[in-house]
Amino acid sequence: MFFMGTFTPKLDEKGRLFLPAKFRERLSEGVVVTQGQENCLVVWPEDVFMEEAKRAQQTPLTSRGARDYARILFGGAEPGVPDKQGRIGISPLLRAYAGLTKDVVVIGVMDRIEIWDPERWQDYSAVAQAKFADLDEEPAAQS
Repeated sequence: MFFMGTFTPKLDEKGRLFLPAKFRERLSEGVVVTQGQENCLVVWPEDVFMEEAKRAQQTPLTSRGARDYARILFGGAEPGVPDKQGRIGISPLLRAYAGLTKDVVVIGVMDRIEIWDPERWQDYSAVAQAKFADLDEEPAAQS
């Protein structure tokens, strides 16, 4: 199952997020929430996170980029299981990193979901949409 779509749930007073209903079954066995790039949060199904962890583990520790990636990926990671109402808790540390208060944007991104502050998402999305509009395919090679 690919995660796709954009949703605008709210965090409750305890920092819990109601996962979009269409994502809940896939995430019901467990999730890992961690820091993402561009100051969003990434919610991985636990099994997909473990695959990503294996890839990270296979990179040499002599690579500064690999060390940096592993530190950020694992240092902020929080495992959890959605409750019966489909909520996951997001720690104050991760909320602060992503600038999350009450309103959030949740987007499906293939094998994971991302949680964004609405203003950051709007700014990022505007730039990304402009780049997307300018994408050109290379002409097919002539045989």
